[in-house]
Amino acid sequence: MLLISTTFFIIIAIELKDLVKAAIALGISSALLSAIFFVLGAPYAAVFELSVAAGLITVLLLSAIGMIEKKEEAK
Repeated sequence: MLLISTTFFIIIAIELKDLVKAAIALGISSALLSAIFFVLGAPYAAVFELSVAAGLITVLLLSAIGMIEKKEEAK
């Protein structure tokens, strides 16, 4: 079930035109991948995936998208 939902959110992240929703879908898929790592018995990889990929990368993507949209509104 975790693999199917991870694949579903990855496909959604690729297909969405709205960048904010795509970044959120990517963060959800990273969190689900972290759960898969934990179930497979790799807790250190799960914690790293959850903190870096699901947390830091998602926040950086959302902040970059916010900066881009502000520049486009100024023109």
